[in-house]
Amino acid sequence: MSLVGDKRMSESTNKIIIGSQEWCGFPELGIPAVKARVDSGAKTSSLHAFNIHAFRRDDERWVSFEVHPLQASRRPVVRCEARVVARRKVKSSSGESETRYVIRTLLDFAGEPRAIELTLANRDSMGYRMLLGREAMQGRFLVDPSISFAQESLSEEQLAELYPQTKQAKGGLKIALLASNAELYSNRRIIEAGRERGHQMMFINIKQCYMKLDAKEPEVRYRGGRSLNDVDAVITRIRPSMTFYGTAITRQFESMGIYTSNASSAITQSRDKLYSLQQMLKHGITIPTTGFASSPSDTDDLIEMVEGSPLIVKLLEGTQGRGVVLAETKKAAESVINAFKSLHANLLVQSFIKEADGKDLRCFVINGKVVASIQRTAAPGEFRANIHRGGTASIVKVSAEEKRMAVKAAKVLGLDVAGVDIIRSGQGPLLLEVNSSPGLEGIETATGKDIAGMMIASIEKKLKWKRPLTIEESTKQA
Repeated sequence: MSLVGDKRMSESTNKIIIGSQEWCGFPELGIPAVKARVDSGAKTSSLHAFNIHAFRRDDERWVSFEVHPLQASRRPVVRCEARVVARRKVKSSSGESETRYVIRTLLDFAGEPRAIELTLANRDSMGYRMLLGREAMQGRFLVDPSISFAQESLSEEQLAELYPQTKQAKGGLKIALLASNAELYSNRRIIEAGRERGHQMMFINIKQCYMKLDAKEPEVRYRGGRSLNDVDAVITRIRPSMTFYGTAITRQFESMGIYTSNASSAITQSRDKLYSLQQMLKHGITIPTTGFASSPSDTDDLIEMVEGSPLIVKLLEGTQGRGVVLAETKKAAESVINAFKSLHANLLVQSFIKEADGKDLRCFVINGKVVASIQRTAAPGEFRANIHRGGTASIVKVSAEEKRMAVKAAKVLGLDVAGVDIIRSGQGPLLLEVNSSPGLEGIETATGKDIAGMMIASIEKKLKWKRPLTIEESTKQA
């Protein structure tokens, strides 16, 4: 189908009038239609892309990538290749700069095919999968922001013709996601990724699960009495405040022989920061010098044990940067430590790694392999990288030693899926902590990788499940 449509022309300038959003296509990339936001304030056009990988072909730099061309949908997936013309620093709408690949390809728009430059960026969290900048429009178009689809409006039926959906083969797994918030980015992505791969996905709220302990007929039931005994696997994403009840439900699934992506014992160990750090040291993994005490009378010696101020004070129950304080002077350290102790809170005191310069590494580990890594840089005024409190995330190349540390740390705690936080010091990498329910948004956005899909693939591998061939694939093989 062509996207020519009925051109609306300006009589005075003989230019084509376009609206604030329009359909366009990229025939060389195999993308017949994508809805674009028309933005004359942006110089270069940008296309949503993920799983971006650079390679060389005939001594030229090329890039392969995948695109979700339809808005608010992760189907279909179009796989593309293009020659790289540049790598540029681009400032996003949030004001942050990132380096992007730039390609040149043919734009099919309003009956005016032309070669344009495109930057590749993960736009999953943005309103449009495509942004049409002024370089692609200048000299031929006028923008009327009060209208939309001045050139052509595509119906659902027309899109179905352009992107014929491959019929899903039956026989997928039944996978439950055990968590607390169905709207959380990470949980939505996991559900979407499982469905993309042909599985029956269901979200189950931890609070609405209950169980029957019985030697002959153990059960986990969900609101209204629905039995969950028939699920093939459970992805455990348990928030810290729900650790006790969440791991109890997880243990019940395990007792019934159902695979859980992170076992209850592994989650429990990871949530005990003191125990997990002791296990790291026991297995030869280095950590920042750390102190732990109960009595306020030991505060002075505790501070000296970690080489004095500045130092970090951490609540054992803290998560995602909460309950972590930088004490820059000895007096401040004494005040913070004693204040926490007066509340009967358990805390750790750690030496401050000045040379880390407000940065840390997050390595995402799945089944003994680091599948993605980012560097997290603290927001102004913060002392350590924390993307949950205004920090930024960027792609980083981690060393072989850092990869080994991340994999070993996850293995020590028995975690199949883990976010391992590492800090770079003058003595080499130091492990900060291991998260058993790592978030996906920061690392997927920064790297463009389909981490949720990798999590589902790891379950398929564990259960030795293979995707049945579609009718089309069976016909081709025959």
